Amino acid sequence: MYKGASYKIWSVLMVSPFIIFFLLFWALPLVLGIWISFHNWNVSAGNLGFVGLDNYKMILTSGTIYNDLFMTGLKNTLYFVVISVPPLVLIALGLALIIDNLPDKFKTIYRTIFFISYSISVTAVSAIFLWLFNNNGGFINNVLMSLGMKEAVNWLGEQPYAWLTILIATVWWTIGFNMMLFINALNEVDSSLYEAADLDGAGAWGKFWYVTFPQIKNVGFFIVIMTVIASFNLYGQTRLITNGGPEQSTNSLIMNIQTSVFGMNQLGIGSAMALLMGIIMTVILGLQYWLSYRKTD
Repeated sequence: MYKGASYKIWSVLMVSPFIIFFLLFWALPLVLGIWISFHNWNVSAGNLGFVGLDNYKMILTSGTIYNDLFMTGLKNTLYFVVISVPPLVLIALGLALIIDNLPDKFKTIYRTIFFISYSISVTAVSAIFLWLFNNNGGFINNVLMSLGMKEAVNWLGEQPYAWLTILIATVWWTIGFNMMLFINALNEVDSSLYEAADLDGAGAWGKFWYVTFPQIKNVGFFIVIMTVIASFNLYGQTRLITNGGPEQSTNSLIMNIQTSVFGMNQLGIGSAMALLMGIIMTVILGLQYWLSYRKTD
């Protein structure tokens, strides 16, 4: 009896830090954000009264400044999700497959080489790529000019070059995380399955499609979901590399939410935008899960 009570107490103590931090840094901010979104909340003046769904109406009503901010940011963010998720998943898978087939003595070295960029802060990454893709005197333009190009490319001031710069920076910066997840999944594949495939005369593609892919597809689905979430939260790269330009074409939704809160002093509207963003993300991830579930069945 005493041992059972002691076990329960220790179990609660072990779980309590997670519960406390979950409540403080997720549940409480979410509830507070929902409450603020129904109020005319000014950053400097505070709560100016309950307005119900008026904040949401202003965001979703065409022609208002808040609708323009929200729709522009959403369009840019969705565009980045579309162009970034495939390379972030496929390149990571390719690197994982290459490293998985290396001799054991080289695996640790190359895992470290490709993963180390993930440990760098977004500020440092942005500084590196500003130097590489600077319009005047940037390293990439200097190399291209030395190879015979007559005119420097305006990487940060024209499209599609600005998005291409953001994409390259993001892939270089974050690819290591997805790669490590794929490597861990590949390590769990039973080697006897490959031996059986060899006996059946399967080639490299056959072994990947009929052995490797079915074994790692659940991890792959998880990686796709995490990558979509990460791409939806685009902020640091566009803020520091292009500053939302050219002509606000790389302004992400989070950047425009920040503009609403700190630039326009409208915390209530900013909170409503953030909640709408969360709902859109949930719908997209729900569709992904549903499609994956149907394929599994």
